[in-house]
Amino acid sequence: MTAKAPKDSQIFMTELVLPNDTNVHGNLMGGRLMYWMDIAAALAAGKHCNAPVVTASVDNISFENPIRLGNVVHIEAKLSRAFNASMEVHLCVWGEDHSQQYKYKSNEAFYTFVALDPNRKPRSVPQVIPETPEEKALFDGALRRRQLRLILGGKMKPEDAEELKALFTTTRK
Repeated sequence: MTAKAPKDSQIFMTELVLPNDTNVHGNLMGGRLMYWMDIAAALAAGKHCNAPVVTASVDNISFENPIRLGNVVHIEAKLSRAFNASMEVHLCVWGEDHSQQYKYKSNEAFYTFVALDPNRKPRSVPQVIPETPEEKALFDGALRRRQLRLILGGKMKPEDAEELKALFTTTRK
C-alpha cells in the first residue's frame, strides 16, 4: 500500500445557506453544518483509501462565527493521519458573504473514519506523509487526539496513553 500526501485526499465542498438550513435567528443550523462536514470528511477518507468508510467519531466542534442566510459555506477536508484501519480527517469551514465581499472562518474539527472491506470489516489503509509545516503539526498531534478519543470512548485506559502522559509529566533533575 503506497503512502499518500494530504493533498491527495483533499476535498473542497461549497454550499449555499438557504432558508430551510437556518434557525430562527437566520444562522446556519449547527446540525446542518455537521452533516455537510461529515459528507466532505467521508469523501476525503474514501479518496485516501479507495474503499467504503464509516464515521467512527467526531471531535469537539466549536463555532467561532455564525454563517448567515444567503452566505456561502466552504468546507476543506483532508487527511491529517492514518492509523491501521482508521483515518483522522481535518476540516476547516469558512463562510463567505458575497454582498459584503468578505470571507471568514467559521470553525474547524477532526472526524475519524474507518475503512471497510467487502465484508464490512475494518481494513488497513495507506499511511499519510505530511509535506507542509501545518500538515506536520496536525500529523504530530493526531496520536494524542486519537488516544484522547479512545480514552473518552472507553477503549483505552488513561494509564496506557503514553503520548498524553508526556504532556502532563515532567522529569525533575
